[in-house]
This record gives sequence, structure tokens and C-alpha cells, in this order.
Amino acid sequence: MEITTVKLTEISVGKKAQVVELLSKGLSRQRMLDLGIIPNTIIHVLRQSPFGDPTAYLIRDTCIALREEEAKNIMVRMV
Repeated sequence: MEITTVKLTEISVGKKAQVVELLSKGLSRQRMLDLGIIPNTIIHVLRQSPFGDPTAYLIRDTCIALREEEAKNIMVRMV
């Protein structure tokens, strides 16, 4: 059975997803890891700003805003 993965940016507001892989490199990757975005972490999409970027996510009981540029490098699967 194949796990279907999508970019975090493709998950709708109000939905939850589980991190499968980080595609970012270098400092950007380290920042994601420091924020607790590691494989198997559950991310809840809370809301988008009026212009759509950034988006607020609930990650490990903390609200974190990520820009589309960062969120598109987080591969997830629906929960």
C-alpha cells in the first residue's frame, strides 16, 4: 500500500496532516527541525491570512505561522 503524500500547502484549513518528509536544506531545514517539524508530527491547519500567506499551523500545541515558501517543502499525508 502506497502512502499518498502532498505538500503542506495543499491541506485545507481545519484539516490535519502528518509529516512524512522535509525537502528543505540548510538553515531552512534546521529551522523546521527546531520548531518540532519532524517525521510523524501532526500538523493542524488553523487559518490563512487575508492574502493567503502566511498560514497559521498548530504544531505540538504551538501556533506557528509559515510562509508558503517554507510550507511547500514539508511533505505530509492526511490523517
